[in-house]
Amino acid sequence: MKLLLTGNEAAAEAAIQAGCRYYYGYPITPQNELINYMSVRMPEVGGTFIQAESEIAAINMVYGSAAAGARTMTSSSSPGISLKQEGMSYLAGSELPCVIVNIQRGGPGLGDISASQADYFQAVKGGGHGDYHTIVLAPSSAQEMANLVYDAFDLADKYRNPVLILGDAQIGQLMEPVEFNKKPKKNLPVKNWALTGAEGRERRIIKSFYPVKGQLEEFNAHLQRKYKLIEEHEVRYEAINIHEADIVLVAYGTSARICKEVVKKSLRFNFKVGMIRPITLWPFPKEITRKLSESVQCILTVEMSAGQMVEDVRLAVEGRCPVHFYGRTGGGVPTSSEIIRKIVEILPDNSEVNTLLQLVEAK
Repeated sequence: MKLLLTGNEAAAEAAIQAGCRYYYGYPITPQNELINYMSVRMPEVGGTFIQAESEIAAINMVYGSAAAGARTMTSSSSPGISLKQEGMSYLAGSELPCVIVNIQRGGPGLGDISASQADYFQAVKGGGHGDYHTIVLAPSSAQEMANLVYDAFDLADKYRNPVLILGDAQIGQLMEPVEFNKKPKKNLPVKNWALTGAEGRERRIIKSFYPVKGQLEEFNAHLQRKYKLIEEHEVRYEAINIHEADIVLVAYGTSARICKEVVKKSLRFNFKVGMIRPITLWPFPKEITRKLSESVQCILTVEMSAGQMVEDVRLAVEGRCPVHFYGRTGGGVPTSSEIIRKIVEILPDNSEVNTLLQLVEAK
């Protein structure tokens, strides 16, 4: 059965169905539908809901539940996620699985409550202190929000690592039909590291503090091996019309929804536009981006930011083809016509592109 839910509500219900029984949060727009939904549903399933006194308190409550082996979650929006960054570093440094949802808003500073994608660097480059990564998943619909929350808990348990869901205000608050038909994986590792009481077994220690010389470097080498494994096995993306494309758009989240419209319109007018939608922002789909750079005229990255993911695109391309950027900031959302105009600017001698622009603007 399908339910009409916001992306925020879909994330909350999926978490509950994935076995999350401990949620800690603090209100901030535009993710308040998620915390509100959890406040109602968690008591119904025998779970624990706490509206913490701050974002800092919430992330450290997550640390406690994760250390005990429970599936646990928090959510916030951009400035709130900034406050959680120290705790996220501690979670990664202690190898504790959890799920964190960031429904991005405009910034910097307090900004506004409009949709934005300006937290990309914060999400994929660590955010907090130390050499660590969170797995970062980027939904582009309410249904995918639910599906990726299921996956996030499984990935967190599989790799003993925090997983971040990176949405934006539009993804969090749009309403779409959602079906909950996924089940948690059954072949995940046993949590033989969890703090469950030491009676009848050797004690277990969870920590991120290694004061003896050489220990921390050894531990960091272990983390880097784990991150390499994640990069080898967990890259996800959606490819559309890429095999004969002259130009490929790269976009995620709300920007990807708009770019899909550009691809659809271009197909109607026989113009060769393809698209790559990264689903994992970390690990980034570098290999497919590199391969495409060998066959296309150029790549256009579209973001609701001043240009952040475009740096990872350029790193993957390594100069094999031109990489262009189009972005809107501070809550501005690109339109399909704006993106088509950018394509015309990039390829001014292509008469088919100009025809496409004229037809689109005529409508």
